[in-house]
Amino acid sequence: MLVVMAGLPGTGKSAIAELIGQRLLVPVVSVDPIESAILRAGIESDQPTGLAAYLVAEALAESIIRAGGGLIVDAVNAVNPAREQWVSLGSRTEQTVKFIEVTCSDTALHKRRLEERERQLPHLVEPTWHAVEQSLDEYTEWSGPSAAVERIELDTVEPLDMLVERALEFLTRRPQPIPSS
Repeated sequence: MLVVMAGLPGTGKSAIAELIGQRLLVPVVSVDPIESAILRAGIESDQPTGLAAYLVAEALAESIIRAGGGLIVDAVNAVNPAREQWVSLGSRTEQTVKFIEVTCSDTALHKRRLEERERQLPHLVEPTWHAVEQSLDEYTEWSGPSAAVERIELDTVEPLDMLVERALEFLTRRPQPIPSS
């Protein structure tokens, strides 16, 4: 299975992805460390390093899937082209794709998490709260093929262990047949 995380920076996607990965014994491919490595290699930050990181993540994901494994992709996936990338990968590799969209309905908590997080990505500039607010404006509704893929939304005002359990239930349940009319 290809599990794809989606949500704004600082919502808790990575924490949830890591715990699910540990429980399911599958790797997590995260776009941010890839982008940090691209920047460390000397590619200028005014270049499309984010796009490059998504493409590298896709190549890694495809390699893992073709070797017989499942995985979790940890990325913002704020726009449909990014989401469609994973749907297309699932189609090419004949893998079930499930999205986990992570939100934080408490603005003050979201802002505090973003400001307090310390990641070991020295070449990647952490987004400011202002940048996250702008990202929210650009975050598109789910439409097209990605809208047809199973998706759960997790609000990280709930306890982390409860969110992980809900995600695991979602990931392990059998797809529901579409009722005929």
